[in-house]
Amino acid sequence: MGDERVQLPESKEQSQQFLKYLLRDVRAMEKMLNEGWFEIDNIRIGAEQEVCLIDEHAKPSPIAMELMDKLDGNGFTTELARFNLEANLTPQRFEGKCLSKLEDEILEKLEKIRNAIQQMKGDIALAGVLPTIRKSDLDIKNLTPLPRYRALCDAINKLRGEEYDLRIQGADELLMRFDTPLLEASNTGFQVHLQVSPDEFVEKYNLAQAIAGPVLAAAVNSPLLFGKRLWSETRIALFHQSVDTRQVGDHLRDSSPRVTFGNDWVKESILEIYREDIARYRVILSSDVNENVEEMLEKGEIPELRALQIHNGTVYRWNRPCYGISDGKPHLRIENRVFPSGPTVSDEIANAAFWLGLLNGMGDHYPNIHTKLDFDDVRMNFFAASKMGLDTKFRWMNDKRYSAVELINEELLPIAREGLEKAGVDSGDISSYLDIIEDRADSGQTGSFWMVKSYNELSKKVSREQALTAVTNAMVKNQKKGEPVHKWGLAKVDDMENWQPHTLLVEEFMTTDLFTVQKDDILELVANLIDWRRIRYVPVEDDSKHLVGLITMRKVFREYNNVIHGKSDESTSVDDIMIKNPITIHPEASILEAIEIMDEQQIGCLPVVKNNRLVGVITEQNYMTITKRLLRVLDKRKNEQE
Repeated sequence: MGDERVQLPESKEQSQQFLKYLLRDVRAMEKMLNEGWFEIDNIRIGAEQEVCLIDEHAKPSPIAMELMDKLDGNGFTTELARFNLEANLTPQRFEGKCLSKLEDEILEKLEKIRNAIQQMKGDIALAGVLPTIRKSDLDIKNLTPLPRYRALCDAINKLRGEEYDLRIQGADELLMRFDTPLLEASNTGFQVHLQVSPDEFVEKYNLAQAIAGPVLAAAVNSPLLFGKRLWSETRIALFHQSVDTRQVGDHLRDSSPRVTFGNDWVKESILEIYREDIARYRVILSSDVNENVEEMLEKGEIPELRALQIHNGTVYRWNRPCYGISDGKPHLRIENRVFPSGPTVSDEIANAAFWLGLLNGMGDHYPNIHTKLDFDDVRMNFFAASKMGLDTKFRWMNDKRYSAVELINEELLPIAREGLEKAGVDSGDISSYLDIIEDRADSGQTGSFWMVKSYNELSKKVSREQALTAVTNAMVKNQKKGEPVHKWGLAKVDDMENWQPHTLLVEEFMTTDLFTVQKDDILELVANLIDWRRIRYVPVEDDSKHLVGLITMRKVFREYNNVIHGKSDESTSVDDIMIKNPITIHPEASILEAIEIMDEQQIGCLPVVKNNRLVGVITEQNYMTITKRLLRVLDKRKNEQE
């Protein structure tokens, strides 16, 4: 969707006209397939590398447009959010040292981005979901200011409405509401392409579906979102929910999300996928289409199939069919959208090598795989791997059960080696990259495992926000070293060296695990909460989570003293002693503003409210944690200067 002419259809007539072009493109492709127009001699691989742009404090940095000016194009493109960027890689013939060449080019492009962004006091990170991303970063103001991105957001809003409920259950649970589809911009991936001939497309595409779960299990790198430990590859759940345009109905009618693994095996040709997508998913974007495909085919000219490519770009299959033109000839590709960005470039190329080798070798072992595996099992394997990573149990051929590590090491890695050898890939490339997969599986340390383990250890010593900062900083340091993730040591408190509170937000420090009461509750309940949970403040809210008051431990004890000395009635309710209309703060306010309010007002608790609903509290304990850490940072800098 790189063309700025992409837009939301302005009228029913414009939508109908675009649909006509779309159907013509499908007929044109059918003619080209039947008459053998497609390239079959040169098999290429390709990739797209997405990166997170971060500032000196490891937070998302919305400077993509300014950075693009410094990079002056050169194979870089923007993404949906201003804090992401994409590098497009040169297609390589699937042979020889194609894998190491791909790695070298990625490293070269990342170095260009890093050199440019460091002039702006920033850096880059490779992660499926950046650990330090905040809800405030997903405000519409961070949408990349190009017409095609605005058109996409408007189209999703039009179909879905302007509220997005995010629900993901992992070790923790995330329940959150958003008002923009920019939520999808939390994801960054490493897309890998394999060119295939039309005759091989069905077999290769079905194989790509079959292996999606196992290859993802070894590649997971996105376990944290907003400080919650969710799926091993949270990108999968996040992407499904962020661009899901379906609305809830009253009946059991089937409805397919625009992010989809697919509904069945492909039987005959790539056209099945395109036809299904046109049948299932409404046109949400259009463009001026100038080419007359019938006339071009009559003249022997290669059409761009513009309408088909635009519509294909609005249906998000994890294995996406692609049409393209190279050296004047049309070709077909399978685009793997499963892999996250990172943990290192060598890890990414290892993931790509594993996938490419399996696609090229598995058909020799399992021809007609659609007869050997049930599609529902394949789909469930994929989502299980998204949740559990290398802890997944897979249902495989002949209804056999495998652990992820057993399946990868005993069956899939040998097939992947054969597949790469069959393509004529250099033996050194094969060994160096597939050995990474084997060592990663043996150690059990994927990017996700490393992040969660580091975060758990750090959370025992510092605040949630500080732990996320340390994890991100350690990740960036390790990425610059380049050693694959199975060799990384855990993140340490010292990895927070650039942490500073003056740029940080209340939402990063507030306590969100709240124990609340309602105004009609009895005082005895509050006293017990204070005793049981060792807390000093209890917010009072109504049934709609609106904050209506605050009770302090001091007031509760004073009231109990009055009861003991006969100065009050035991039936005292929360409403009788709560602080009405307590001072509050917004979650996106500065943490220094919160500290100043608490100092000036001489209060020990500041409820955090958004849209009139209680979302958290800042207390003296949060205050002391921030101050303690800041003093350590200042002391460290003083010692370094001396």
